[in-house]
Amino acid sequence: MKIAIAGASGFIGKALIAELKGAYSIVGLSRSHYTHSEEHSSCEWRNCDLFSLLDAEKALAGADVAIYLVHSMRPSAHLSQGSFEDFDLIVADNFLRAAEKNKVRKIIYVGGLIPQNQKQLSKHLQSRQEVENVFLKGSIPTTILRAALILGAGGSSFQIMTRLVQRLPVMLCPTWTSTPSQPVAVEDVLKSIRYCIDTPETDNKIYDLGGPDILSYRDMMLRVAELLGKRRHLIQVPFLTPYLSALWVRLVTRAPKDLINPLIESLRNPLMVRPDHQLNIPDHKFMGVDEALRSAIGNYREDQKPHAFKAPQSPKHEVRSVQRMPLPEGWTAKDVAEEYMKFLPVMQPGFMKVEVKDRWIYFCNAFPYFRLLVLEYSPERSWGHRELFYVRGGLFSKKSGRGRLEFREVLGGTACLAAIHDFRPRLPWYFYKVTQAYVHLWVMKQFARHLARPLEPRRKLG
Repeated sequence: MKIAIAGASGFIGKALIAELKGAYSIVGLSRSHYTHSEEHSSCEWRNCDLFSLLDAEKALAGADVAIYLVHSMRPSAHLSQGSFEDFDLIVADNFLRAAEKNKVRKIIYVGGLIPQNQKQLSKHLQSRQEVENVFLKGSIPTTILRAALILGAGGSSFQIMTRLVQRLPVMLCPTWTSTPSQPVAVEDVLKSIRYCIDTPETDNKIYDLGGPDILSYRDMMLRVAELLGKRRHLIQVPFLTPYLSALWVRLVTRAPKDLINPLIESLRNPLMVRPDHQLNIPDHKFMGVDEALRSAIGNYREDQKPHAFKAPQSPKHEVRSVQRMPLPEGWTAKDVAEEYMKFLPVMQPGFMKVEVKDRWIYFCNAFPYFRLLVLEYSPERSWGHRELFYVRGGLFSKKSGRGRLEFREVLGGTACLAAIHDFRPRLPWYFYKVTQAYVHLWVMKQFARHLARPLEPRRKLG
């Protein structure tokens, strides 16, 4: 059986390779050319940018089971315009489409534990739930494994907690540190994934993963301090807002803002396992918090930066921009793309003249022979529910071969994503950021408003 792991170079991914090696043929998917250790030499590594559907299709070729461990909270380009929720959504949609094309037999997704009061979900957990919906609405049997705090030496949450304990003898603890949670050891997450690979009865099921102990983040920090042999004073205060909390956590731990802010926001809700959704593995007992912490501390190295702390590797002066738009009832992505081609000439963005001829879109200045940006429609990579245009040149663009604009339906046809990927501007970088980049955002916002209008006024463009 061939197992493809998306996110294989991350904390759980590397541990999963070690867990599965020898029993399966493993394919590790990594956005960068990952230099693996001897420990992981039995894994076949495939370079794959999951923002590219074509890359994803090639990467999943021959896979029987696809395991999805990807979260897109960090920037994925030198300039990233859009929310991490929309980045997450487009990557998951690519993964599903590629898995369906390659006839993958099963998908396993490790997401976040969802609180029972779903009306107060953080953006972080809302995004996890949207990714679940992408997979569950696909044609491939999918198992969803939900986990709150995963305790392991290489995990970002454990590293943040341990660094706080090591570096602060006295801590002012905001209210979110008292929220109850049910953490799980990384060893138990790995056992759960392996069990679901081999057990067809877990197909199309959602399971909550958690150890037997329920405690707060503050209680866990006290237990970490005790295991490290350090005396720490944690003082509860009511006046630290999530923003201020995130600021001091970033200053002390050196963790990136894009990681800290969503995590702290999600800790406002109690995250506990629902008894009727708990995964029970025969002859296996989930670790308690003390045992999980001892295991994590035994493998902890302060000088080792977690994968999630590292700056993402992306080409210099490359742009990704993703905006979510309403999808009018009964419309497809093809309808949206056609409306966009009618909308541009009327709008004349940035005082540019826009010409649409056959499969081409030309952005011109007052002199039509000076083309500022040229887009070519790709019928071979467009299917009605996903429409693609390649950036083919112009005075505003460098030729990269991968620059593209796409429109795609998501979430069962209830929304549309308009996305630019791998765009490389020809303008000086800082000048581009304060001119062309803002013009693009403004145009997409105007187009989204246009799509949200009543049907008759919008159809007049045709």
